[in-house]
Amino acid sequence: MSTERIEAGLTKIKEYVSEEEANRMMTADALKELAPDLRKYIVEFAYGEIYSRPGLDSKQRQLVTLASLVTQGATTQIQTHVKRALTVGLTKTEVVESIMQLIPYVGFPRVQNALTAAKDLLVEDN
Repeated sequence: MSTERIEAGLTKIKEYVSEEEANRMMTADALKELAPDLRKYIVEFAYGEIYSRPGLDSKQRQLVTLASLVTQGATTQIQTHVKRALTVGLTKTEVVESIMQLIPYVGFPRVQNALTAAKDLLVEDN
């Protein structure tokens, strides 16, 4: 793992999560025993290279990421990225409407599943 890419990845991750959570991401992973390199790839490649590219701000990246995850039906990751979308400043309305916008493209079931996955993070009293 390239030290430069790890540092870039950790710096970028800290835009989305607390420093404590970023450090925990590197050490405590439910899949560490099964796939020890997965976390490294997420930090080094996804955040160190892709999320660090110029051209999109953090809000735009989260909208694109959420759209992709909804399309895939990736409910666990939808929950993670809804939380990150709110952290970078997207409003609950923007998150809900971006998911709703996908109805004609991915269908009602995917959108309903995504909103159900995100519901606890998006209800008014949270």
